[in-house]
Amino acid sequence: MKMRPGTQTGFLLCGKEWIEGETLEVRSPWDQGLVGRVTVATRADARQAVNHAMASLRRTRALPRWKRREILEDVAAALIEQKERFAQLIVAEAGKPVRLARGEVDRAVLTFKTAAEEAARLGGESLPLDLTEGNEGRWGLVQRFPVGPVLAITPFNFPLNLVAHKVAPALAAGCPLILKPAPQTPFTALALGEVILKAGWPGEALAVLPLSNIDAAWLAEKEDRIKLVSFTGSAKVGWELKAHSGRKRVLLELGGNAALIVHSDWLDLDEAAERTAHAAFGFAGQSCISVQRVFVERKIFQTFLWKVVETTAKMVAGDPSDEATEVGPLIRIGEAERVEAWVKEAVDGGAKLVAGGERHGSVVTPVILTGTKPGMKVRDEEVFGPVVAIEPYDDFEQALADVNHSRYGLQAGLLTRDAGRILTAYRELEVGTLIVGDTPSWRLDPMPYGGIKDSGLGREGIRSAIQEMTEPRMLVMSGLS
Repeated sequence: MKMRPGTQTGFLLCGKEWIEGETLEVRSPWDQGLVGRVTVATRADARQAVNHAMASLRRTRALPRWKRREILEDVAAALIEQKERFAQLIVAEAGKPVRLARGEVDRAVLTFKTAAEEAARLGGESLPLDLTEGNEGRWGLVQRFPVGPVLAITPFNFPLNLVAHKVAPALAAGCPLILKPAPQTPFTALALGEVILKAGWPGEALAVLPLSNIDAAWLAEKEDRIKLVSFTGSAKVGWELKAHSGRKRVLLELGGNAALIVHSDWLDLDEAAERTAHAAFGFAGQSCISVQRVFVERKIFQTFLWKVVETTAKMVAGDPSDEATEVGPLIRIGEAERVEAWVKEAVDGGAKLVAGGERHGSVVTPVILTGTKPGMKVRDEEVFGPVVAIEPYDDFEQALADVNHSRYGLQAGLLTRDAGRILTAYRELEVGTLIVGDTPSWRLDPMPYGGIKDSGLGREGIRSAIQEMTEPRMLVMSGLS
């Protein structure tokens, strides 16, 4: 797929590109220019994709581990070779600054390489069963088998790597896959699908379908032949899918309201402020682990606050194709208007706007607030925009309580050198992961990743996802000599 402005691209089904049908226009978040048109798959196409997935299960289940590993390694190699192509696709349809887009391609390479390693390690165990009289000669074998067809529903903000986090484990596990990419970013997923097929994955075992959200929900909820649904997106949609998905396994990676605690014993406030600013405002804060709340011990509060302001002032917001840009546009003008409204609501409610908040089309200059209170959207909800609230605290236990005062629990960060505080935070914070010595925006792709409360269910990260996409099956042997 070679993208030119106005190009029409078809969806992938049974190893073929299907062009005919209604089309969806994809426009640049930066200037609203036409990126291209994609053929929208129908409910009938989705049903056909499930038919092919079921028919291919025996073949994918029987694929030897060396072949799965080889396919995954070939995908990683192709991404390295086509790095700039994929980066430019991400810039065009997601509006991600080009340097961050290249970094996303690098992360996807690691994701596929890790999956290749895990495919080779996917094993089982033997069990002695001659544990009581009369069971002499019995023994057991446990191996993991693919659960069956997987439906993956992915978001716009990481149109390559968050797709990879669902595709790569499915290939490693031997599961046929139906992928529904975000409507804002279908082209990156379709390009990846082509790479996967070229690497040797069976064509009938992969479909990339730009479905309407209504038809995707129907597929997740009504098609019983789908055995696992892996969804990344909003909490509202994710939990509704879970409630209506019957007996299917459901993995949910949902929203966040990531918090950072900065204690006065942390030595390098300059570095801490720089990391905080980049973690809050990179890609316009459109990450579920973007730093949104920062709680700073009062004795260093003013110093830290103004260091963040100084760092933020140097960050370039604007055209994502510019090598200097770090902030970039929000995915839609409507989202920029929403962020603008939430900031105004907070200021009207008594919060202080320290910096930023100007909107130019879909770009909002980085917003630094203080004096926010529970009940304000910028404090309680996931902003998913370039907004951070920085607040002082006097008591460390209160800071932990402030972090926990959220319906989300994905990741948190802690800057302190005190082992006691670290262990207390690890015990008390209601999050999936605590990052000590860095912001909560840090993530290495092989690690188990996910949250609690409204932040989701289950874990991503290659090994964890493979475990979810496989099921143990036991073989009991007896009477053989």
